[in-house]
Amino acid sequence: MHYSELKAAWNELTAPGAAFEIVEVEVGGHSLRAFKNAPPSVRDLWLSTAAYAERPYLIYDGEAITYAEAHKVVASTAAWLFAQGVRPGDRVAIAMRNFPEWLLVYWACVSCGIAAVGMNAWWVPEEMAYALKDSRPKVVFADQERLDRIAECDSSALGDAKIVTVRATAKPGQFAWAEVSGHGGALPEVSPDPDSDACIFYTSGTTGFPKGAQLTHRGCIANLFNMMFAGQVQTLATQRATGIEVDPNAPPLVPIALLPTPMFHVTANNCGAYATTAAGGAIVLMYRWDPGEALRLIETHKVTAMTGVPVMSRELISHPDFATRDTSTLISLGGGGAQLQPDLVHKIDNQVATARPQTGYGMTETCGIITSISGDFFVDKPDSAGPAMPTFEVKVVDEAGEAVPVGQIGELWVKGSPVIKGYINRPEATAEAITDGWLHTGDVARLDGDGFIYIVDRKKDMVLRGGENIFCAEVETCVHRLPEIVECCVFGVPDDRLGEEVGLAILLHPGKTLSAEAVRAHCAASLARHKIPRYIWFLEEAIPRNASGKFLKRDLRTSLAVAEAV
Repeated sequence: MHYSELKAAWNELTAPGAAFEIVEVEVGGHSLRAFKNAPPSVRDLWLSTAAYAERPYLIYDGEAITYAEAHKVVASTAAWLFAQGVRPGDRVAIAMRNFPEWLLVYWACVSCGIAAVGMNAWWVPEEMAYALKDSRPKVVFADQERLDRIAECDSSALGDAKIVTVRATAKPGQFAWAEVSGHGGALPEVSPDPDSDACIFYTSGTTGFPKGAQLTHRGCIANLFNMMFAGQVQTLATQRATGIEVDPNAPPLVPIALLPTPMFHVTANNCGAYATTAAGGAIVLMYRWDPGEALRLIETHKVTAMTGVPVMSRELISHPDFATRDTSTLISLGGGGAQLQPDLVHKIDNQVATARPQTGYGMTETCGIITSISGDFFVDKPDSAGPAMPTFEVKVVDEAGEAVPVGQIGELWVKGSPVIKGYINRPEATAEAITDGWLHTGDVARLDGDGFIYIVDRKKDMVLRGGENIFCAEVETCVHRLPEIVECCVFGVPDDRLGEEVGLAILLHPGKTLSAEAVRAHCAASLARHKIPRYIWFLEEAIPRNASGKFLKRDLRTSLAVAEAV
């Protein structure tokens, strides 16, 4: 492979005076790597897209919004927010499916220094109430499904927040989206601080409650530049190694991206939407994931890239319609949220004639990607996540936090400008996750001689189901509310489609009985559907523990692999 060419291209693109020149900046008392030429805030990114005025921007269910129309609505929404007294530093929650309004509200907020709070659309009322109380938004934009759930929350959850209804009928005291989008006015003149919150995205927490990660303007823009760099450096290295000549006068490709994953995740928002918007491309949205519908959209809109979780690519190329639909415009297929299995990397490369496999490994806590890998490099190292992007320092450490030699396994730590400021209202969690600027990823990894990172396992006690992080403690906390249960243990069960499913082992009090259906019904009242255990085992003996009293989940998984779940 072309690893010497990759290193040469890397050094060239990041050198002094180059487009991706790297400098050190002081942030929060730490010296961090950053792109010298990156704009200071997300507002600058949004304003730059006014140049694409007549191009289509957001496509959804027969609707098409141009950049010019989007800018008008974004300005109107921002002006309305200011008219309601919302100011830089305040928060506005977005609780809806991937409707075009999601992104329009998002750009309106971040362009004015208002932090956009991404509410997980799968949350049940209990989870939604927690996030509302935690983030205290001044305004909540919600569709009908989320409005119904908010109505079930206790009255203190919303506080004084105003509600704007999106694709729903406004009740007395609420505001209709038409009133907001038609308010008129110019985008308020604001210069967001690079290290202020651009958005708050929730991620799993050790207590069972989600943590509101503070993604800054600096971090979000650094992630965008990392993605732009990743595409250029790997393309340049491959071209030089293969002798491919590129016409310098050829117009740049205008991307048309299908983004089927939720916008409240960095995969769709910070990676897919940011990159496509910066390039003046079109974003195709879906009401819900359906591989047959995705193939139709790819054919109809001549989609060039689909970024989703691995199961989506697998279902796309395995669908009965794949052979009859025109996918010849696809040049990239893959995404993030979970590791692409090596067999899927090769299937994408072999079965999609025009597309190359690509992925990025990252976290909410890094505003997006840490690594990126695509094309020949991915095919050559299909079990790798790729090299860390230029804004990151990386090290693999032992239990004492000391770096281990190349090739050895340990926890991956990263440091750089994309790392979040912290978690709102959670100083202890922030201190636990970030040490002297180094983010503890919770992932067990190793580095090879080329600087490529391999994710071996997750140190964090999570189930990763279809790209969704499910913290075991959250499910265990819920299940433990059942009085019949002595102890329970939640863990991941391998699944060909979703990567993992939720498994649950239960020990009951003597003489007590409980059905799997009753357990699932209990969970459904407090947890989003994807967190409800698919596999349940009722044990006759206590769950195995180590000397410290911690469950031996690996041993438990092994022993239950031969037992039938209910």
